[in-house]
Amino acid sequence: MNDRPEQPSTVRVFVALAPPDDAKDELANALRPAYEQYPGLRWNRIEDWHITLAFLGELPVTAVPTLRPVLARLAASRPPLTLGLNGGGHFDERLLWSGIQGELEGLHHLADDVRKLVRTCGITFPERPLRPHLTLARARRSEQATIPPAAASLAHFTGHPWQTERLHLVGSNIGRGPGAIRYRDIDAWHFAGDS
Repeated sequence: MNDRPEQPSTVRVFVALAPPDDAKDELANALRPAYEQYPGLRWNRIEDWHITLAFLGELPVTAVPTLRPVLARLAASRPPLTLGLNGGGHFDERLLWSGIQGELEGLHHLADDVRKLVRTCGITFPERPLRPHLTLARARRSEQATIPPAAASLAHFTGHPWQTERLHLVGSNIGRGPGAIRYRDIDAWHFAGDS
C-alpha cells in the first residue's frame, strides 16, 4: 500500500519578474495604513509579489522541463532591466495593484520573447496583453468598494529604481482547494551580467 500523496499531473504556471526585497519592503511600508484600513481584502504575501510576463495556465507537469532550457538561454542573453514600483490602481474594483515604471519598452520586448519561446515549445496559452503591474490584493464581492480608495492611497507612491535579477518560472496552487494562493519558484535564471 502506497501512503504517499498522489502527485498532481498538472501545474498552474507563469513566467515572471520579482522585485528585490528592499523594493518590496519600501512598498509594504507605504501600504501599512491600507493594511489596517482594509483588513477585509485578501492581501498577497509580500514574498509572492511578482510581475507576470506570460500566464501559461494549467500545464501538464511533463511540459515544464521543456521550458527550462529556452528560458535559461533567454535570461542569459539579456541584460537586467531597470524598473520601479509606482502608484496604484485597480482592475474592475476587484484587484489592487502597484504600477511599474522604468524600462517599459524593454519589459514589453522581454515579455514578447518569452511568449514566442513558450510557443516554440508547443505550449499554447491564453493571449493577454501585457499590462505591467504587481498584484497586491483581491476583493471579495462584499469588499469591492474598498479597492478604489485603497488604490488612491498609493497615488503618490514612487519606489526607488532597481534592476531585475532573474527570470522566474513560477507555479501556483490556485484551484487546489481552499486557502490562500501560494506561489513557488519552479526555477529561476540570472540575467546576463547579474551574478
